Amino acid sequence: MSTTRRKFIQNSAGAMGAIGAMGLGSAATLSAAVGSSAVGPGSASSTSKKLLILGGTGFIGPHMVQTSLDRGHEVTIFNRGKTNTHLFPQVEKLVGDRDGQLDALKGRDWDAVIDNTGYVPRHVRDSADLLKGHVGRYLFTSTGSVYGFSQDAIDEDSPLQEITHPDSEDVGQHYGQLKVLCEQAVMVRYGSAGTIVRPHIVAGPGDTTDRYTYWPARIDQGGEVIVPGGTADPVQYIDVRDLSEFCLHLLAQDTTGIFNGAGPAYSQLSMQELIYAIRGVTSADVKFTWIDGEFLKGLDGDPVRFPMWIPPDSEMGGWAKISIARSVANGLTMRPLARTAYETLKWFKEQPQERRENIELNLERDAGILEKWHSKG
Repeated sequence: MSTTRRKFIQNSAGAMGAIGAMGLGSAATLSAAVGSSAVGPGSASSTSKKLLILGGTGFIGPHMVQTSLDRGHEVTIFNRGKTNTHLFPQVEKLVGDRDGQLDALKGRDWDAVIDNTGYVPRHVRDSADLLKGHVGRYLFTSTGSVYGFSQDAIDEDSPLQEITHPDSEDVGQHYGQLKVLCEQAVMVRYGSAGTIVRPHIVAGPGDTTDRYTYWPARIDQGGEVIVPGGTADPVQYIDVRDLSEFCLHLLAQDTTGIFNGAGPAYSQLSMQELIYAIRGVTSADVKFTWIDGEFLKGLDGDPVRFPMWIPPDSEMGGWAKISIARSVANGLTMRPLARTAYETLKWFKEQPQERRENIELNLERDAGILEKWHSKG
């Protein structure tokens, strides 16, 4: 292990000790409401802005709202008024629908808009047209899925997915392609007043996908844990708080352009570093068993999948090789691995039993895989 990598892990462990000293009640989590975000780029901004956030009550949205409030901004949120309506009683809430019900936005002015809920190009075109001349900057939260992941390395100028169904609104089937068209809708209308952020897997308190949360939850369960692939296989994610702080920093600096939202390290992170950083935040009796991708691929002809891990030699290998150099140069900062792990696990343990039981840990499946692995001779 290089000196840089050793220091990186040591820094994560040191942060874990600091978090532990705070006590469980002091960590920033999402329970009934979103806790204040950590100090990040732009947190000391003295210029208050009027911000419109489309969404604001799902996973990323509440962190965007809280980060905005922490920086002294005046926030208005626009959504259907159906999810987490108890959050943020102090902010203005406009009710409507991206699908043709935008009247609540008419005749209003904001310094900037953060569009977290644009998935269908028609919806984005409608909001971008209505708000043109009424917002100073349009920041669109896109996705890393706009890229073709067969590429060995990906930056913001890498080829995007080919648009094969330009008239489709089937987000489940054409998610990445539709996001490409959404980006284009914003930039055509706003030009230098448009900003695109392309998040990778998003982790942290409030995660609704369990892609990252699987690992802290599974390791905390204890026992023999399968870790797929090789120890050096690359993996990427971004803490939702880091993503939110970066977006607010871009707005504070009035920065135009396209930026990847990935991490959580300034250089490539390995599965080994990820797993042992998470291991450091739980006292569970756990043993890791590394099982190579070829073995997992050969089980019953159906490759076994684990959250966040992509075989480096697969057609999706570029998924964990996204450059964040441009984002770092423009203010992206990242909290230690251990902090994300600790606060995500704490949040998860505070959820209702039904929510905690809904996560797919696949304990029986993995027990069968481990039996075959240990018996292969």
